[in-house]
Amino acid sequence: MTVGGPSREARAIEAALNRAAGGPPIPGNNVRLLVDGPATYDLMLDLIATAERWIHLENYIIRDDRTGWRFAEALAARARAGLPVRVLYDRLGSVGTGRKYWRFLRAAGVEVRGFNAPQLLRIFANLSRDHRKLLVTDGRRAVIGGQCIGDEWAGDPARGIPQWRDTGVEIAGPAAAALDNTFHVTWARSGPPLAQDEAASDPEPCGDARVRVVGGEPGRERAYRALEYVTAGAIDRLWITDAYLVPPPRLFQALIDAARDGADIRLLVPSTSDVPLVRNLTRIGYRRLLRAGVRIFEWDGPMLHAKTLVSDGRWARVGTSNLNASSLLGNYELDVLIEDEAFARAMEAQFRYDMGSSLEVQRRVYRAPKRLQPMLPSGLTRPRSSRPGRRAQRELRGRAAVVTRTVISAARRSVYGPVSVALVILGLLFIGLPSAMAYAFGGVCVWLALAAGLEAFARRQDG
Repeated sequence: MTVGGPSREARAIEAALNRAAGGPPIPGNNVRLLVDGPATYDLMLDLIATAERWIHLENYIIRDDRTGWRFAEALAARARAGLPVRVLYDRLGSVGTGRKYWRFLRAAGVEVRGFNAPQLLRIFANLSRDHRKLLVTDGRRAVIGGQCIGDEWAGDPARGIPQWRDTGVEIAGPAAAALDNTFHVTWARSGPPLAQDEAASDPEPCGDARVRVVGGEPGRERAYRALEYVTAGAIDRLWITDAYLVPPPRLFQALIDAARDGADIRLLVPSTSDVPLVRNLTRIGYRRLLRAGVRIFEWDGPMLHAKTLVSDGRWARVGTSNLNASSLLGNYELDVLIEDEAFARAMEAQFRYDMGSSLEVQRRVYRAPKRLQPMLPSGLTRPRSSRPGRRAQRELRGRAAVVTRTVISAARRSVYGPVSVALVILGLLFIGLPSAMAYAFGGVCVWLALAAGLEAFARRQDG
């Protein structure tokens, strides 16, 4: 460091990260780590009950189960009391939620909008979802993380069903107002925008944490580029927890390069998943990561849904972006990059605690003559759990489907097997029903042509 402030090199790195994230860090915030749904929900409901000016709730999944109705009743009570309450949900994520639920909220005075209704001729627009999970009250306090609104995150101790493992963060201070501004953006994508003076706030500084708000939008790669910079800049350690880890090539290579350069890179991922295909795609990349020195841990418990990162005891990231192309390139996502040593220490302590409930994936050498061993690829293994009674029977059956000593080969079969079957069925249909399949194929081609033409016209108008 030079006299009078950071060096030119440090300022250059800071500027690059600011541009990638979409803005500089916001100082003066108080941040608190939130672990799992029950504690997070209690805080969110308390914020709803004590809000004084307005309530903004945005979530990918809002279910009409027991947990969903807890929130519906709390939101409706505040709306009936005259408080502006706005709820934004994703139409695809919340497709299973009944109309009765939304009618109840609207009847109480809650403004409810669904994000991105299906569009017949805007095919690619249908792929972009609002995957954010955010609650902001009065523009002063906010909760962001991986938790949707549903019983999966709450669990049911009476029935022996554990809650999903997830992570969130409470933010109080100026960054909460910035998070509220991201709500204004997606709210305007689904209808008339809010008036500038309708939800304006300027909270006073109340802590020491610096927070970058990374509002991901399709094609902008905000979170993707910010994570690349943090990964490339990791010196001592980088610990990542992710629910659906299939890193795009640049980020995948950045993890490998950091590990080869001596950084302690650790990945914590689910061993069982609500999306088995994504879990299996994650496992296909294990060998290259392990050869580079990355340590991989599979969570030995109920579904792991958190999306976090902590680097060098300084940087901590919590949010909604999974480390895969869908999240980083195609969705509306929301993350915060926090610079606060106390918060980073809390994140590292939680990661160590989670490792105690995980199994480390390790390389093993196949038995063969010494001359043949260098020619054989290494196998993968992990120790068996010593706590077989920790999960519900449904998850035990899912875990039993993976043979411990052949993790990667099983993953490859589960990815390529369905593709093979689908192609065989499609081929048989073309052979057995050539006329019908020709008409169907022609109809699909015309539909795609119209959609592509409309997309080209829209882009020309925008440009």
